[in-house]
Amino acid sequence: MKKMSFFFALLLVFSAVFSVAAQAEIGTEANPIKVLFVPSVEANTIVTGGEILANALHEATGYFFEVSVPTSYAATVEEMCASPDNTMGFIPAKPYVIASELCGVDVSFAAVRYGFKEYWSEFIVLRDSGIESIEDLAGKTWAYPDASSTSGYTVPAVMFQELGIEVGDTVEAGGHPQAVKAVYNGEADFATVFYSAYLAPEGVEPWKYGDYPDVPEEVVDSCAITEDGKDVDCGGYIVKDARVNIREEAPDVIQKVKILTLSEAIPNDTLSFGPGFPEEVRSEIENALIAFAETPEWAESIGNSDFYGWTGLEKTDDANYDIIRLMVAALGETLEDFR
Repeated sequence: MKKMSFFFALLLVFSAVFSVAAQAEIGTEANPIKVLFVPSVEANTIVTGGEILANALHEATGYFFEVSVPTSYAATVEEMCASPDNTMGFIPAKPYVIASELCGVDVSFAAVRYGFKEYWSEFIVLRDSGIESIEDLAGKTWAYPDASSTSGYTVPAVMFQELGIEVGDTVEAGGHPQAVKAVYNGEADFATVFYSAYLAPEGVEPWKYGDYPDVPEEVVDSCAITEDGKDVDCGGYIVKDARVNIREEAPDVIQKVKILTLSEAIPNDTLSFGPGFPEEVRSEIENALIAFAETPEWAESIGNSDFYGWTGLEKTDDANYDIIRLMVAALGETLEDFR
């Protein structure tokens, strides 16, 4: 019996030593830190920009990183839970809430976009549709990116529920650009996608919540793609919402598609860590990210408007996402709804 106890104790010692050694190996070439990005925009753009970010983090910390774009929001959450000690993920509010409840994924940073720590759902329709209010959407065909999208589905669905609005047919478009395109092409009466505020011309007050969300009517006809192809300029107003993602194939998208209304504010996307991620390593990466956000390369990576459009990042905590928890609970959503 004593012999068995000795061997059992020895096994525990070896297990503890192995665990510490394995933790020490996180960030090596043999066990790189996985950097996960949800597939909300074109995958090649994410991979290209993600590698710039990973290289910057490697130079700052010495750790090795592996960029990955899982096939869905659900797959991103599952991978973070399956590899709790070596994954970090750039995930929106709703997947974060699901991941937090599922396995303890922990938020570190929230995105900042042009000074805003939050964003909104925008409801878009054709300018000549005759639709003038959210109540007019009853019975109309709704295009949304996918059921896992916070701004594209969850927030609008809760709003419809609270207002007693029953829409007609629905179209799961597959992404924010595709949902905009569905309205532009007349395949849906309206769509719900993300809203980021336009940049106002010099001398004009910046947009704030409660202002008219679209560019002024008098400049709509002047909207055109900028010479570098990166933006849509409407008489000095630079559009930043989801409509600009189809600017190349539909350069007149602002002339054809208008913003009907916005939702209440939504907490911005997160940078979160797996529940078993080593604290010391996490702290080094956080410091490196803060420094990277101040470099020109940031704008070619996650700050690129065709990527996630983060203009900065700010420390946040789990409590800031309680509003999303309430919405997820109201709709009875689970990870299965992301598939």
